[in-house]
Amino acid sequence: MISNLAYVHPDAKIGENVTIEPFAYIAADTVIGAGSHIRAHASVLEGARLGERCVVHGGAVVAGVPQDLKFKGEYTTAEIGNGTVIRECATINRGTAAKGKTVVGDNCLIMAYAHVAHDCVVGNNVILVNNVSLAGEVEVGDWAILGGHSAVHQFVRIGEHAMASGGSLISKDIPPYVKAAHLPVSFVGSNFIGLRRRNFTTEQIAHIHDIFRIMFQSGLNYTNACDTIEQTLPQSPERDLIVNFVRSSKRGIIKPYNPKKKDEDTE
Repeated sequence: MISNLAYVHPDAKIGENVTIEPFAYIAADTVIGAGSHIRAHASVLEGARLGERCVVHGGAVVAGVPQDLKFKGEYTTAEIGNGTVIRECATINRGTAAKGKTVVGDNCLIMAYAHVAHDCVVGNNVILVNNVSLAGEVEVGDWAILGGHSAVHQFVRIGEHAMASGGSLISKDIPPYVKAAHLPVSFVGSNFIGLRRRNFTTEQIAHIHDIFRIMFQSGLNYTNACDTIEQTLPQSPERDLIVNFVRSSKRGIIKPYNPKKKDEDTE
């Protein structure tokens, strides 16, 4: 059902069984997949590519112009996967010449007032809680959860199944399976609750714990820790994912939490 009080450009490609409520705005050069629901006062702008069964709530803007002074009007897109929900007043900017597109995967929940900047790549089943802000070219792996009001510096990577506490200021990479908290944001353990919910076995979780003991608690620098992990622990997809992530980091990896150092907000 498309309300006659909505604006839908004649060149927009609208799938079957799409609902567009009154006062929604659908621009030219947009694709909205079957079964999607665009609620009142939502804006889907040029370059938006929405998959099937997406929901865009009121005040949200998909494919807004990048907030990047290097952007010169080049043709870019914002691509949203199937089943993703974008809540009230969230904003997802399209890409720039750097990558050409911003990508949000399948079955994500982008909560109210969250912001996904130009050229970000957000994986599947990701949750960005209220007011999370991703700067340009951030990468967020599958199943990651970022707590409310977290801010992520440009070019930072968040690994698969990682979880960061609310209010985190993230300027360095967070490896897969990590639980991060405190100010500055630090390694505080593995995200074992999330892993159990996603059917990781007890053996897999114990193996991840062993990896993190060497990576974050042995006193080795990260290069030597990666070498030691490969030399002493059996090969596994989890081991390789963590080690490869750390070795490929350009921003640097978060440090382990030091309980002797007060959080910055209490000093």
